[in-house]
Amino acid sequence: MSASDADTVRPLLLPWPDRKLHPNARVHWAPKAKATAAARAAAGWETMAAGWNYVDWPDGDLFVWITFYPPDRRRRDTDGLLSSMKAALDGIAQTMGVDDRRFVPRPYLSDEVRPGGQVRVQVTGGPHEAKA
Repeated sequence: MSASDADTVRPLLLPWPDRKLHPNARVHWAPKAKATAAARAAAGWETMAAGWNYVDWPDGDLFVWITFYPPDRRRRDTDGLLSSMKAALDGIAQTMGVDDRRFVPRPYLSDEVRPGGQVRVQVTGGPHEAKA
């Protein structure tokens, strides 16, 4: 795929982040490490399945549009949700073959509730809106 195809790749649909990955969670390091490894691996596999590892990504910033679909109507902190996605974003960047410091995250917490929760991730080469 060429750089012009970077804006047309299908979005990733990832599971809701494990509670152990939230920055305010107080958990032992071992369960947190296990959750981190699982999130990174799951995101990496999904990235590969979507074919993002074959895309010739443009130089410069990559805008990462992250839409969180919560599992219920509880109030959530967007900053905490973004932090809980750190391992997944690392897995995505590694599979894409790019340095994650190029990522410019754009989180959005949707009002739409999805059973079990879901996270939609799309990467574009520019600051324009991600395609639906």
